[in-house]
Amino acid sequence: MPFTFTKNTVTAKETCTVEDALPLLEFLQSHPHAKINLGPCDHLHTAILQVLLAARPQITQMPGDPPLAHWLTQTLGSPARKTAK
Repeated sequence: MPFTFTKNTVTAKETCTVEDALPLLEFLQSHPHAKINLGPCDHLHTAILQVLLAARPQITQMPGDPPLAHWLTQTLGSPARKTAK
């Protein structure tokens, strides 16, 4: 599985396939404030994109692959930035 799930974060690694969409959706539904790191991801199936569009988790990092990062930024928006309190 290309996802690493921790208490309130998900890290996507390498290739995320259609089979990975349901576990991601279930995690995001049970952790509504979860953050996701897409940095290590190099391929994302559109089923994963649909989960991200539906759940709208906070994205902390876009993929390192420039075309994929551009496409996701256009679709999902820029990753969240830390703000001073």
